[in-house]
Amino acid sequence: MTTDPLTDTTPAPAAPYGTPETPRVAVRGEAELEVDPELARISVTVGARGTDRRAALDDLTRRNTHVITLIKTYGDTIEKLETGAFSITPELTRHGRGERVRAYHGRVHLTVELTDFTILGELTTRLADLELTAVEGPWWSLRPNSPAHASARRQAVHEAVQRAREYAEALDARLAALVELADLGAENTIGYGMAAPAGMRSRAAFGAAESSDAAPPLDLEPQRQRVYAQVNARFTMTPPNLNG
Repeated sequence: MTTDPLTDTTPAPAAPYGTPETPRVAVRGEAELEVDPELARISVTVGARGTDRRAALDDLTRRNTHVITLIKTYGDTIEKLETGAFSITPELTRHGRGERVRAYHGRVHLTVELTDFTILGELTTRLADLELTAVEGPWWSLRPNSPAHASARRQAVHEAVQRAREYAEALDARLAALVELADLGAENTIGYGMAAPAGMRSRAAFGAAESSDAAPPLDLEPQRQRVYAQVNARFTMTPPNLNG
């Protein structure tokens, strides 16, 4: 099939790098914001130990139930409570020419996310004060749909337009149209905000009763989060004045 060049009305594809009549300008817009975190995450490991497998398992179940009940008393401030790995491991010891089980060790790992940082120090202290319980964290973060991400993207676009306009004005021209806007991503590059500090371990020995004196709450300051956004933008502009 042939096309008559005199009657064909299909528009010709635009030149990838513009033309003297419609030059193109390509820029990158970037934005970086620092905002307060929205979530705090802690990791809780509940342990148990016994010379009998069933006794160790029962003790672990009891301790795990106690920890979960304690966490749930904080109601809606708990965004998420999840159980991770669970294990019962025999500890072997040599006895004569063979081996025998000396004890059984049980562990359950829990992950807790909170939205109310005012109770974070109290909760972590109460958990760390339990026997055979370890607490690590906190890790700070934003929600995936946090308004901070949208705000960073808007600022990146505004910067791209401003930068392109400045290039055009330097040539005594003005922007004519937006040709392409490519999102390079807007993300919280800190992940959960900070590396885990040293685990807060229980002070009570195995089998000892819990102390009647509650430990004072930890003072935990939220870590500010950095949010980044980058875009590539291409514009056409009016013919520049190269004789100015």
